[in-house]
Amino acid sequence: MSLYDIPLRTLAGEATSLADHKGKALLIVNVASKCGLTPQYAGLERLQERYASRGFTVLGFPCNQFAGQEPGGAEEIQTFCSTTYGVTFPLFEKIDVNGEGRHPLYARLTETADAEGEAGDITWNFEKFVISPDGAVSARLRPRVDPESDEAIAAIEAVLPA
Repeated sequence: MSLYDIPLRTLAGEATSLADHKGKALLIVNVASKCGLTPQYAGLERLQERYASRGFTVLGFPCNQFAGQEPGGAEEIQTFCSTTYGVTFPLFEKIDVNGEGRHPLYARLTETADAEGEAGDITWNFEKFVISPDGAVSARLRPRVDPESDEAIAAIEAVLPA
């Protein structure tokens, strides 16, 4: 099963999948509203604005597994993201990224190693995965890697559709 076939739900609870984004470069991020890294939403939105016309989108997956830093419901998350950071990129339902209840999407993503060769569990909020237009995971960026860092920009630009 490809990443595009894994069933997902939008933040509004509607059934969907990554198939809607097939052929695009993606940045998949587990997000949280009450984290020290939450200001990364601003950089993620700037990436969305900068690269959307080139076949790119950020996809946010709220997660409450790290110190309870995403306690809100769907409406609360949507309101926070849009009013505080002007988020326009798609957000999905709150999921688990680690443990027995790990979402199948993250079961696949966490098989990918980062630049140091480390795969496995998500370490904190705002861990990022760059997905190529053919659905391959091309880079894993740990939470403290700023979304607008040279490392992140290079990883995104390397997979933008022609």
